[in-house]
Amino acid sequence: MSRILIVEDEEAIADLEKDYLELSDFEVVIENRGDTGLERALAEDFDLIVLDLMLPGMDGFEVCKRIREKKDVLILMVSAKKDDIDKIRGLGLGADDYITKPFSPSELVARVKAHLSRYSRLVGTGAAKNEMIEIRGLKIDKTARRVYVDGEERNFTTKEFDLLTFLAENPNHVYSKEELFRRIWNMDSIGDIATVTVHIKKIREKVEADSSKPQYIETIWGVGYRFRA
Repeated sequence: MSRILIVEDEEAIADLEKDYLELSDFEVVIENRGDTGLERALAEDFDLIVLDLMLPGMDGFEVCKRIREKKDVLILMVSAKKDDIDKIRGLGLGADDYITKPFSPSELVARVKAHLSRYSRLVGTGAAKNEMIEIRGLKIDKTARRVYVDGEERNFTTKEFDLLTFLAENPNHVYSKEELFRRIWNMDSIGDIATVTVHIKKIREKVEADSSKPQYIETIWGVGYRFRA
């Protein structure tokens, strides 16, 4: 059974989210403060964290940043703020997705299921030997979910790794932002394709010698992105 941590200061909202997730057979625990939510996230093992942005004790941005420094766990950031800058900041700090209040509990459940299902498919390999992708100094260990550039390991969030791996496995093919969002986030209308742009930027910062002149992931203006083989 997958374990979900909800960090939400509005108790009525947290309880409603918990009820819907438990009806879908998730084990759910709640923390109502950012600082205590961080402590619990680091002390226990969770499959996904639903993290509100505005929290007492410590805001969601700082909680997300500190979790990412220690753990590779799926993080779904929640906020009443609709500004793109907040989405970009949250995703830049390592959140896997961003959902804006108000939203229906069923939408939350759908997103949680989509993220966990895709993550399970990607890591559920029983191969005895690690499956590798190696292209011009870039080495992606699909089994261990680790990335190396010229022998030096770089840290990737879950979705950054998924996106890089997908593009590397399908070189010289141009994908639109909408298609990448559907394939990596496993969703159509729910969500924001700006998520893709932010993740591409973060990936380039980690794998490119000069992110302004990318050698791996090219921007095809007006169309989308292509991984150069």
